[in-house]
Amino acid sequence: MGKAGMDDKPAKRIAVVGCGPRGLGALEALAARLSREGSPMSVDVYDPFRMLGAGPNFDPNESEVCRLNIPIRDIEIDPPGLTRCPPFVEWLSDAPDPDDFPQRAELGRYLEMRYADLAELGVFAITHQIMSVERARRDENGWWLLAARKWRGPYAEVLLTLGQPETAPDDQLAEWRRHAETSSGTLAQAYPAKQLQAQGADWAGKTIAIRGFALSAFDILRVLTTAQGGSFDSGRYYRSGREPERILPFSFDGRPPFPKPETEALDARFEPTAQETETFAEAIAQAAAATSQQARDLVDAALTPAVARILRHCGADAGAQAVADWLGTEWEDPGSQEVSGSRETLDDGIAMAEGARAPSIGFAVGQVWRKWQNEFRSGFNPTDTPPETAQTLIGFDEGLKRYSYGPPVASSRELQALIEAGVVSLAFSADPEIALTSAGWTLKKSDNTAEASVMIDSVLPNPDLEAVRSPLLSGLQEDGLLTPFANGYGAHTDADGSLIGKNGQSAPGLCLLGRLALGSVAAADSLHDCFGAASNRWAEGVVDRLG
Repeated sequence: MGKAGMDDKPAKRIAVVGCGPRGLGALEALAARLSREGSPMSVDVYDPFRMLGAGPNFDPNESEVCRLNIPIRDIEIDPPGLTRCPPFVEWLSDAPDPDDFPQRAELGRYLEMRYADLAELGVFAITHQIMSVERARRDENGWWLLAARKWRGPYAEVLLTLGQPETAPDDQLAEWRRHAETSSGTLAQAYPAKQLQAQGADWAGKTIAIRGFALSAFDILRVLTTAQGGSFDSGRYYRSGREPERILPFSFDGRPPFPKPETEALDARFEPTAQETETFAEAIAQAAAATSQQARDLVDAALTPAVARILRHCGADAGAQAVADWLGTEWEDPGSQEVSGSRETLDDGIAMAEGARAPSIGFAVGQVWRKWQNEFRSGFNPTDTPPETAQTLIGFDEGLKRYSYGPPVASSRELQALIEAGVVSLAFSADPEIALTSAGWTLKKSDNTAEASVMIDSVLPNPDLEAVRSPLLSGLQEDGLLTPFANGYGAHTDADGSLIGKNGQSAPGLCLLGRLALGSVAAADSLHDCFGAASNRWAEGVVDRLG
């Protein structure tokens, strides 16, 4: 590659491509080490989004009805000691209730401030390149990035923290996109929610269908109701007249996720003992390097006694054998133990979250698993896990998200109220037949039929490299520098995020962190993972490589 048109700056600098919370966490981890080492460095951040640190997921201008699925008491993303920023809970203007679930935009403003503070510290000079990167190549001088039709560099290190790039639609969504162009139906996306909120102002009196019944569906429901002037009071919903006439959420099994325990005291009932946590940490470290069956046995041996003890303490009628049987089914066919309908699942989940009824085995397993996420990542992520074992453990973790990633119980109660008010119907929630019509979509389930003029897609695509539409990532794959961990998974990376290419070797100084590395890492969707061990391992790798 020739150098015509390339920048002529010193090579001892790095580039970060994409700078939401994960890019911020990585830069903070690096700054903490460079301040100790006293090594000068400059950083170019490439991101067309202007709110660095927050990223689109936590856009400071996002609709205020969008909330985190983590209560304030569980948000542990304190900044490193070198910064002047307080922890998030201290930064909030009003003393919050520890059981509150903050706004996404609120957290975004905090992260944006943390990035600004890091830039002002001067540990390294940061330049924001407000542009997208289209290609990456390496020569004897280092890495070069093609952005805005110009090769820029050289860089000693390039870190990719891209979040979720555009992905090729699945067959159903691709068909619906074509249909929306030739019919009067409207196909909309869940996010940005602020944009959806503006679209929703024109949907009064219409029937709206929501593809997906996970966390995003709760944001959508608020966007279409309270953000349009409706209100909740004493467990009832009062229409404004500007919301849709009827909203129809649906998914494959039709069950909403289970809410988290409502208060700190209720949540404490699911706290593993220190010994149980130590046992699990040892088990998952061994499981990550074992065969698939051995991994299952190791996880079961740690989970079963802890969950059985908690269930006894909560007055549930389930012993260790019942827990073991439940786990056996979960490994093979996640969720098949649950036979309740959509409304019963919603009501039972609220009752368990409130402490009004004893937890089910699944609810207890999910809460314990949530509390062991850091141990899970710490044992799995640095290990060169066999693909079959990785798929088994990641599949188990993904399946349990219906419990461990649940919404606040207040959101589940809002769904209850919307159902009672006739705004939401669960009649089509479990895998309905869907036909395309000139007016939009026809949903059918048993003897029920409904015509929807608007379809909202709320399904988060899988981080499958083959489906990702990114010139940068496609180019790296063509060059053999980026390979999938396994079919249908994300990138193959080393413990510090270094990309492993077709030859089984890592390209020096080219790293990737985040959900696009699913398979090499697990549980990467968590906010806490952005400021955890993965960022620290990457920062240590940079310092080691650059001396």
